[in-house]
Amino acid sequence: MSRVDRAGLVAGSIRLASGVSFLVSPVRANQLWGDKDEDPVPTTRLLLRSMGYRDALIGGALVVTSLRGTDTRRWFLASGGADAADLLGGLAVHDQMTGSQKAIGLGGAVVGIGVGLWGALRPRR
Repeated sequence: MSRVDRAGLVAGSIRLASGVSFLVSPVRANQLWGDKDEDPVPTTRLLLRSMGYRDALIGGALVVTSLRGTDTRRWFLASGGADAADLLGGLAVHDQMTGSQKAIGLGGAVVGIGVGLWGALRPRR
């Protein structure tokens, strides 16, 4: 029986839970990430749901490969890449963000990139 990749399971579970939260209640999840807008426009809600699908997919794949004991490095890389895209997009509107949005949104992306790179660069198990 193959061993469970615990780091992958934890990272994947967090990303999966985040994705599901954006699918179930995109406005509330967005508020947790620092946006205090009560009623975002429909295109914003669409993008929040799209982010939820992306995170649920990547997180779910990381969980499944972790439980199977197979190589999780590519999913860690995908996770870090998703956070890099979020950071790049956030930097484009950095001057329009509140302090909490910068700390939570951009700071979370930086942490996610670090975790993704760490997981992707680990030696093969």
